[in-house]
Amino acid sequence: MSADPTRFVNRELSWLDFDERVLALAEDPSTPALERAKFLAIFSGNLDEFYQVRVAGLYDQIASGVADQSPDGLTPAQQLDLVTRQVNVLTSRAARIFERQVKPSLAAAGLEFATWDQLDEGERAELTDVFNRRIFPLLTPLAVDPAHPFPEISNLSLNLAVLVNSPDDPTRRFARLKLPPSLPRYLVTTRRRRLVALEHLVAAQLGRLFIGFDIGECAVFRVTRNADLDLEEGEAEDLLEAVEVEVRRRRFGTPVRLEVPDTMSEEVVDLLERELDLEPGLVQRSAAPVDLGGLWSLYTLDVADLKFPTLAQSDTRGFQSATNSASSVFATLRRGDVLVQHPYDNFSSSVEEFIRQASVDRRVRAIKITLYRTTGDGVIVSSLIRAAEAGIQVVALVELQARFDETNNIAWARDLEHAGVHVVYGVVGLKTHTKIAIISRSEGGEVRSYCHIGTGNYHPRTARTYEDIGLFTSDPAVAADVHHLFNFLTGYSRGVEYQRLIVAPDHMRTEIAALIANERPEPVGTTPRGEGHIVMKLNNLVDPRLIDDLYAAAGDGVRIDLIVRGICCLRPQVPGLSETVTVRSIVGRYLEHSRIYRFAHGGPRGGVLVAVGSADLMPRNLDRRVEALVKITNDALIGRLDGIVEALHRDNVRAWTLEDRTWHKVPTPDAPPEAGDLDADVATWTGEGPGPHPDRPFEAHIELHRATVPTRPGSPL
Repeated sequence: MSADPTRFVNRELSWLDFDERVLALAEDPSTPALERAKFLAIFSGNLDEFYQVRVAGLYDQIASGVADQSPDGLTPAQQLDLVTRQVNVLTSRAARIFERQVKPSLAAAGLEFATWDQLDEGERAELTDVFNRRIFPLLTPLAVDPAHPFPEISNLSLNLAVLVNSPDDPTRRFARLKLPPSLPRYLVTTRRRRLVALEHLVAAQLGRLFIGFDIGECAVFRVTRNADLDLEEGEAEDLLEAVEVEVRRRRFGTPVRLEVPDTMSEEVVDLLERELDLEPGLVQRSAAPVDLGGLWSLYTLDVADLKFPTLAQSDTRGFQSATNSASSVFATLRRGDVLVQHPYDNFSSSVEEFIRQASVDRRVRAIKITLYRTTGDGVIVSSLIRAAEAGIQVVALVELQARFDETNNIAWARDLEHAGVHVVYGVVGLKTHTKIAIISRSEGGEVRSYCHIGTGNYHPRTARTYEDIGLFTSDPAVAADVHHLFNFLTGYSRGVEYQRLIVAPDHMRTEIAALIANERPEPVGTTPRGEGHIVMKLNNLVDPRLIDDLYAAAGDGVRIDLIVRGICCLRPQVPGLSETVTVRSIVGRYLEHSRIYRFAHGGPRGGVLVAVGSADLMPRNLDRRVEALVKITNDALIGRLDGIVEALHRDNVRAWTLEDRTWHKVPTPDAPPEAGDLDADVATWTGEGPGPHPDRPFEAHIELHRATVPTRPGSPL
């Protein structure tokens, strides 16, 4: 393959392309009003992570004198320049969406943003009472003068910059006031349901905090810092302690962005730049409120008409009762594999019930699970504690370096240890990202194992908003593989030959490369086997070597259909390079998080191979993380996965396509669904109908996304 760097899309710009697709949902007038506010908050949160990790990394490279080029041929300085320009475009667009679309749409629904001056006397009295009872005791103004140095500003904290002076002295003095992070960003008045930003209420009460002084300028600001963990190899002697140290350091890492309103004076901006020791070009001015992520507080309002309709989730049959052995999880899995897709299939009645039943089953001897992200007050952690207290051997591999969840993971990992759970922290130098659990149960004089392998975290809240897939199985081959993988994670085990798992970093890279190559035309003289076809649904496609493998396959005429939610560094539809490659992205109500890999000739005897699991095609996933894909062998389950992929390729409401380097929104048909057409779509979905009407919108992010039987012949596309 040519070494021409133009065959790749820049990773950082592709990340911003994804955030732009999220922003488009906030801009879409068909999105309910509070959902539009939510997508603005998601856009803002994504940008926070981008600056804390990716932009911070570029600054680190520049400061260290690194001149290495990215795969697409750009230096760190060139990338930073392009990123800064694109971010400025996106943040300006977000501000316009907030001011011209989201605010008016919420006001039309009875939720009006208001400043203190716009409130009536009753509303001011109500909020003053809230200030006195809930806010005033939490505020600590910090003066800056020769006796009081400029305070440390913690990462992503919301602060007020205040200029004051005494009546008999015109000298202006600066003070910093941190807004309590425990309080909601927006307060709602009772009678007229007006939305008042926390900073507006506090600013109106500053006279209570600076008694005897005149209040001059008051403006909110926010600092973003380098927040990526930087653990040296030698620090791994005590990983728990090392992560705790790095989490504390993160709060005051090197600043990479200062957000201020466009009304802040140059005097205050200059002071903040000087005191924070900012590099040039790190100030972002905005016409919208600083930190649109604060709009998340509005989403807690109970206004059903302003949100997407509640999804009717399905319970997993046979997973609901542990009192009747004939209907238990274990009896169900002895009859065959079960595939679930969240949030369409209820997480509580499937994954949580799997662990819960194991914790109270007298025949269960051991439970092993990897925990990348979860919640300490949920069913899974409480079930593991109950099991350990009941004498079941419980092993929990806790990934301490799950980005931005480190503090939570440390806390509940200690709770598990105190309850007698064997807690381990993974393999030195590798982050454990795979999502696996195995339960060993005594049955008829032998031990039988039951497994769950998923694409998402063991987290009940994200399971309601992330689309993920999980396989439950009692297949002995899968169980043997999972046992081997846990032995690698908790002890010393190398060079395992897995049967049904594809594991990183052991051999996932080489096996996927081999599967891609296997789809290319067979040598002359061999038996024809049909057209090669590769389908991949994943979050990110970044790895240059595997992208080159895909280009090589495309050059041989292999059809390649990719569904990439986020970053895609491959350029599709380029003459002479990738003419047979299509790339689309679905960005909608649920975060498409599952990974599905399908190879037309990768299975036994040249048949189809379908695998699901935790891994994206990124260097970090393939080389620096423990990941696992599981090969699906049940034809009905393969049919269901094919149906999921087919639905995503039929979506003409939330879909985008990538052509060369540019993303395009798939046009939505003008014709609305007609009465009675839903039944026709259901028939189509189950393989009994002729297909959706071409002039009617079809969105994969609806309940029809949940397939129950194999789709019609020729699936997935």
